[in-house]
Amino acid sequence: MTWHALLSTLPSAALTASGGDNAKFVPSMIWVLPFILMLGSIAVLPLVAEHWWHSNKNRFLVALACGLPVLGLFAAHGDWHTIGHTVHEYASFLILLGVLYTASGGIVLRGDLQATPAVNTTFLAIGSLLASFMGTTGAAMLLVRPLLRTNSERQFTVHTVVFFIFTVCNVGGCLTPLGDPPLFLGYLRGVPFAWTFNLLPAWAFTLGLLLVIYYLVDTYYWKKEDMQHKLHERVEVQPLRIAGSFNFVWLGAVILTVALLTPSNVSGWLTVGEHDFFPTYGRDLALVLLALIAYVTTSNDYRKANEFSWEPIIEVAALFFGIFLSMMAAIRLLEVNGPELGLETPTQFFWITGILSSFLDNAPTYVVFFETAKTLAADGSASIAGVRETFLVAISLGAVFMGAMTYIGNAPNFMVKAIAEQRKVQMPSFFGYMLWSVVFLLPVFFLATLIFL
Repeated sequence: MTWHALLSTLPSAALTASGGDNAKFVPSMIWVLPFILMLGSIAVLPLVAEHWWHSNKNRFLVALACGLPVLGLFAAHGDWHTIGHTVHEYASFLILLGVLYTASGGIVLRGDLQATPAVNTTFLAIGSLLASFMGTTGAAMLLVRPLLRTNSERQFTVHTVVFFIFTVCNVGGCLTPLGDPPLFLGYLRGVPFAWTFNLLPAWAFTLGLLLVIYYLVDTYYWKKEDMQHKLHERVEVQPLRIAGSFNFVWLGAVILTVALLTPSNVSGWLTVGEHDFFPTYGRDLALVLLALIAYVTTSNDYRKANEFSWEPIIEVAALFFGIFLSMMAAIRLLEVNGPELGLETPTQFFWITGILSSFLDNAPTYVVFFETAKTLAADGSASIAGVRETFLVAISLGAVFMGAMTYIGNAPNFMVKAIAEQRKVQMPSFFGYMLWSVVFLLPVFFLATLIFL
């Protein structure tokens, strides 16, 4: 029996659209299992098989095991349109992360400031603002090492790294599709680039309140520092200096490329036969070119100073290969059954998206509920990319904000934790970190819900 025939015998489908080429098959619920296993692996394997999971080869094997069966199912039913769309979306997602990571990896902050509460809060505020324009990963990689160096003479530093994850790695990346992967996936699904600026009030309130809380917490720990550490802090002060600043030009070019090279703006620029090539692939090619230019024009010394390596991007590529392929079945089911979930209010969308984003990865969680919201009947209110705007606000805020609730909610969280531990910071365990997030984040999110949703 061929693989095509074998897959065709497995529980799969009834047609959802009547007749002809527009008919789509509906996988049975069993085909959601690979998606659940993929996300469960990301959550559990780092805790129970840390050494094995540390290998990108093993991550890719897990991604293949979870993704290929679903890919085969869609291929067996001839749904090449969905496969092609998914592969292109995966490539676009990875290219954007790669160019932001490459350009930001060539910017070096040198120096050592006195780690007062005001200085540390300023670090977090600047990083949070940068996160929306150079990505949470880029901003985190740019600032985490200078922040750790600045705090190296202090006794109490864990809270600073935890709040750095809260703000720079998550909440800060809310204002543009470049900021956080979920928002970029929304952009790829038709949300206008500038729409996310509508999230500014919720972003400013949530971030501002977290920075105030951090300042108070850091002031408490600053008062507990002994005088010897404070004096050492003053002696070791060196002004901050930026090297590799020309990479900011490439980051600006990335922003313009993503914002301006949209299908509506470049339609007809380049055609191959009857295919309009540039709107589909032109932006990705331009971003790849910018990544190459940024890499070639950056001094190796700057990358060494940042301990730059390709391992984090390879890890993301491996994991999201499995996520994008395995979630095709889940998305198809939600397209058909979304209205039956009983989600009716923005508050419900915020919390269900946020809770799942806390324990899964926030990018696929965003996609799942974005597609769910598209299936709900319009009520006459404003619609963005086929989704009620009030629902889209809730889904966007839930995915971005609550990616901070656990280490596994967003990719930069684990990266920052690993870097901090390399610098001998005793970071809390998985559940220890959750204690911090429950105590400090949940009350802020409840307030944001009451005010903005």
